[in-house]
Parts: sequence; structure tokens; C-alpha cells
Amino acid sequence: MALARSLIHWGAILQRSRVSGELKRRAWVEVDLDALKYNIEQIRRHIGLKSLMAVVKADAYGHGAVVVGQTAIECGARYLGVATLEEGVQLREAGLGSPIVILGAINTPAEVQTVLDWNLQPTLCTPKQVLTCAESLTRSHPVHLKIDTGMGRLGAPWLEAVDFVRLARTQPRLQVESVYSHLATADEPASEVLDQQYLRFVAVLDALKAAGIAPPLTHLANSAATLRNPELHYDMVRVGGALYGLYPAPCFKNLLDLRPVMQVRARITQLKTVPAHFGVSYGHLYRTDGPTRLATVAIGYADGVPRNLSGRLEAIVRGKRVPQVGAITMDQLILDVSSIPEVCETEIATFLGRDGDEMIGAEVWAQALGTIHYEVVCGFKHRLPRVVHRSSTVRQLQ
Repeated sequence: MALARSLIHWGAILQRSRVSGELKRRAWVEVDLDALKYNIEQIRRHIGLKSLMAVVKADAYGHGAVVVGQTAIECGARYLGVATLEEGVQLREAGLGSPIVILGAINTPAEVQTVLDWNLQPTLCTPKQVLTCAESLTRSHPVHLKIDTGMGRLGAPWLEAVDFVRLARTQPRLQVESVYSHLATADEPASEVLDQQYLRFVAVLDALKAAGIAPPLTHLANSAATLRNPELHYDMVRVGGALYGLYPAPCFKNLLDLRPVMQVRARITQLKTVPAHFGVSYGHLYRTDGPTRLATVAIGYADGVPRNLSGRLEAIVRGKRVPQVGAITMDQLILDVSSIPEVCETEIATFLGRDGDEMIGAEVWAQALGTIHYEVVCGFKHRLPRVVHRSSTVRQLQ
């Protein structure tokens, strides 16, 4: 009840602030929990009875690991996946009790002790890691074994998989929970590498079966593989980007309906009209063609808006797209709002997300930057508060 009252309270404040400017938050990241829940429901319907690991590493791709993890478990995810011990500890400190898998490597006795202290489940990738973990544990503990079928990153070589898994099973304190691998090119429309990795994983599982070894769980699919082919699902899928409404590639958009979870907004702090040939921002890289209405907005590259987007960025103000002009600076940037003469100071500009009929997705920034949208959403710094929506109410994440 206290949480519900808090949500209603924050919802009322944000609604008033958009009209009257009572709340003076300069810039923020909005996290739409309704969209997150919708995406999880779509994914679970798509995978049927298979288990779901919700990947919440990198602070849930910038969305907030604790609230995303809580929501994912409430919506039926069996495991949470993180990259580092620190990320796992953060979730435990927040009170999350579900199984948490460390997808990165564990190498030292001190790391094993952290795993044990916080009841985290490590991934083991080499025989040395297996032995270190087995020697450092003081009781039986679940572990996951990773096989490299062609990613070239973490994992035991696929041709050595049977010996690797057998070694882990001979250690009395290691409770092998799963055997898994990771795909390098699942986001490409057609890929011989994907086919090769799949066949190698099949061969690994066949060899394990011939050796009398039946792992409790096997998993291979990331978001792209989950969307593209049920044969890649095995017992569980590991979904990251798709949770947040981020399609692995444009070709996947017709496979499942997903909704963007993140929106990025900031306030206009000053308006001015300048004459023709007026230089704007550092270096005067942009000069106006004629009289121009400029809006200074309180967000910049220190918040996660890349400086390389200078002059290539748009925002939405009052439901209309407007161009960003001049160099993006550390804390501020400038919009040309000449097309919206009625705009006022303290109004909101949307940089990612929807305002009215207009929508800007992270993939737009990614294309302009020559990168992927996962990097875009992970790039928003934590001086931008995360504001979470739930049933038309909001609360600020701590």
C-alpha cells in the first residue's frame, strides 16, 4: 500500500510538472513498465513452455536493473542474467531472491567466496575455473558451463566439451545447472556461421548424451535467436535487448510486436531569437540562415547524448520534430524551434520516445553514429534520474 501511494504521489507530481513546471527536473530517462511487461508477455507467449532468463546486465541496458529484474520475475522469468559479480550483488542487496547467473568469467577464490556469500550462480569457462571453484566452495553450489561453438570469446572449445563437462561433474561441490553457448551472428538475416554454431552445439549435446551426461538445462538463444527460430530455444532462452523493445535488426520487426521501454526527455531552459548569420555553440560550426528561434535544452554529452550527433539530431517538442543545431556541449544543446513560435521555457523536449504522433527510436541515433542501439541506451549516465511509469503513475528510482 505504501508503494502504491508513493507511485500515485509521483504520478500526480509529474503530471502537474508537465503543465506548470512545478517539478524542476532538468532531464531524465523514463522507463515504461507497462511496455516492459508487454514485451515479456509477448516473448513468453512466443517461447511457449521454455524458460526465460531476463538479461539485466549493464543496469538492464540502462533501464535500471533492480526494477527491471523485479518486473521480469513477477512476469515469469526463471533466471536473471548479469555480467559481473557487482551487478549480482546489487540485485541481492535490493532484495531480489531469484536465481542470478553471472554470465562473465569467475577466476579467483575471492570471487568464488562472493558467489557463495550472495548465492549467485557462476559461469565456468575453463578447466582451471572449474577446479578453482571446486576447491574454494565449502558446500554444494549451482554452476553453469559455457561452451565456445564459434563466438571466440568465453567458453571451453566445443571439441573439448565432453571432457570439460565431465570434469565439472566429478567435483562433488559443483552442481551443474546448465550447459550453454552463445551465438555470434544470430542477428543477421542469413548466416553460415549461425548454422555452423548450431550444428556444433547439437554435436556437443549428442556427445554428452552418448557419454551418459544429461544437463538439467541447455540454452543457446539470445534475443535474435529467440525471435528467429524455435529450434534454437532448447530448454531456455536468454533475452536482453528484446525485453526493452530493441529489435536485434530491422528484419526482425515482423516476427514479434515489441514496444520501446526507454524514453529520454529534457527541459527547455532558455529561448531567444537571433538574426541571420548568427554563430551557434562552440566553434560556430553552425550559422543561422535567417532570423531563428533557438531553445537551449538542459542535456548534453555528459548525460549520454553523443557529441558526434551534433547537427544530426532531432527532438520532439509539442508533438513536432525540430532540428538540433550547433555543437552538443557537456550539459546543454540547442534546438531550432522556429517552427513552434508558441513554445515556452520549462517545456519538455523528447529525444528518444514518443510525443504525440512522432516517435524517435534508439536505432535512429545508432544509424547516425554507425553503432548499435544497445550502445545508445546503455550510454545514458546516472546523473539522469530514471523515472518509472506503472499504470499511469511514476516513481523516481533511488
